[in-house]
Amino acid sequence: MQTTGPITAIVFAALALSIAEASAFDDALYPNLKGQWRSVGGPMRFDPAKPWGPGQQAPLTPEYQALFDANLIAQAEGRQGETPTYTCLSPGMPRVTNGYGQIEFVITPDTTHILVQHIHDNRRIYTDGRDWSAAREATFLGYSIGKWVDTDRDGRYDVLEVETRNFKGPRAFDSSGIPLHRDNQTVVKERIYIDKANPDRVRDEVTVIDNALTRPWTATKTYSREPDAQPFWREVNCGENNNHVEIARENYMLGADGHLMPTRKDQPPPDLRHFAKPK
Repeated sequence: MQTTGPITAIVFAALALSIAEASAFDDALYPNLKGQWRSVGGPMRFDPAKPWGPGQQAPLTPEYQALFDANLIAQAEGRQGETPTYTCLSPGMPRVTNGYGQIEFVITPDTTHILVQHIHDNRRIYTDGRDWSAAREATFLGYSIGKWVDTDRDGRYDVLEVETRNFKGPRAFDSSGIPLHRDNQTVVKERIYIDKANPDRVRDEVTVIDNALTRPWTATKTYSREPDAQPFWREVNCGENNNHVEIARENYMLGADGHLMPTRKDQPPPDLRHFAKPK
């Protein structure tokens, strides 16, 4: 008579466990976030309902308002101010919620992923019940813990509540350079859900708590679903055509002729002490 060996038994047990776990995850319990999503109103502003820059009316402390004002002057002169992404750094949180590129939501039993076709924007939101002790190295995107909630008690989740901490900098709210505090003690809270009046619109209510602010700052972002069932996903490679060159914290440009160019009037050239002088 043929008997089942211990290795075979282990394989069958693991397979049965995998099948049980797969069957336990019912995607019908979650909102339909399939497809490609794009930002409504553009990604250049933290609050899409308000004008760019000073029109955002960011509730900054006097110290950080002065820093923001100096940043605007620097940008007008050709500098980058408080927006470090020109070197292909991640925009970080909360700026990535502005929706710079094509967005995709991927829901798994323990994690919800928000993938963005931009530069280092992909987010991982843990929904497995862990606490903050699991956070390790600080990052631009921080460490996100979330919870799916059935707010209307119909047996289906309809809101993803997220909190993100554990940041490093530099980071800004948007392209105008509205700064976050350099202590990086930012806390970002979100409520992500499908608009009940329009299933092809996702809302992300973003609240930022930061020591550069006099009070928590809330803005609602909207993403629209691409109607094409098989949308085109473009490749984004920030370094491929990036003509910005940073040397000793100074921003220069690489011209079409391949030579270094200034970005503002009377900008001094970089220090060339380690290069032989041309004859």
